[in-house]
Amino acid sequence: MFTPLTGYSVVVTGGTKGIGKGIARVFARAGANVLITGRDETSAAACAAELSALGGGTVTYLLADVSSLAGCQEVASVAIARNGGIDVLCANAGIFPAAKLADMSEADMDQVFGTNIKGTMFSVQACMDALEKSGRGRVILTSSITGPVTGYPGWSHYGASKAAQLGFMRTAAIELAPKGITVNAVLPGNIETEGLAEMGPEYRAAMEASIPQRRLGHVDDIGNAALFFATKEAAYVTGQAIVVDGGQILPESLAALEAM
Repeated sequence: MFTPLTGYSVVVTGGTKGIGKGIARVFARAGANVLITGRDETSAAACAAELSALGGGTVTYLLADVSSLAGCQEVASVAIARNGGIDVLCANAGIFPAAKLADMSEADMDQVFGTNIKGTMFSVQACMDALEKSGRGRVILTSSITGPVTGYPGWSHYGASKAAQLGFMRTAAIELAPKGITVNAVLPGNIETEGLAEMGPEYRAAMEASIPQRRLGHVDDIGNAALFFATKEAAYVTGQAIVVDGGQILPESLAALEAM
């Protein structure tokens, strides 16, 4: 059994839907007090109410733009005020609009890099002091298999941002180690979320066919991996990335799956 996380203060950026909501739910079930951030008040309020009703830790929300340092500083201040500090930062906020390289504008790049890279780095900067004070500080990044391991047409800017997160993670892990803070990442494969549903049934069927387990992952699968990194037992693990994809990146080709 892992040491309980009851009473921990956890921040989950982009925690109002999809993978972020799944991460927040897992931590709330574990007894942590969770602050989720998002940009839409209706969905944020509904998410916080839903997760609080689970009967674990409290879940509250804050509307915030993590692509600005000021926005991330506000997140840190509110988490400290409401929950007494910050023990765990789940830097999950991310966007993935599609644009082929030939058509991609500077604005397209700035939008993705601003949220996915700057948002990650700003949130760590803003929460760093509180994480050190907790004595058990954990940073968990939501990266992706797309970029660090695989590619997909239309997501070159997204893939670049997710690979950049891992480059940031390795140096941040070194710099924050003397402060007692670990920095790790979860790399989701195809997870059943609202965003994936928008891709349509044909995309879903194609993705399921490319996964050895023949199914999409659940958001809780990512939350459980993040939870492990946050435990006392994972205190000696830092600068590491774990792939959670049902084996998607393992086959060398579709022929390998057909040979099953």
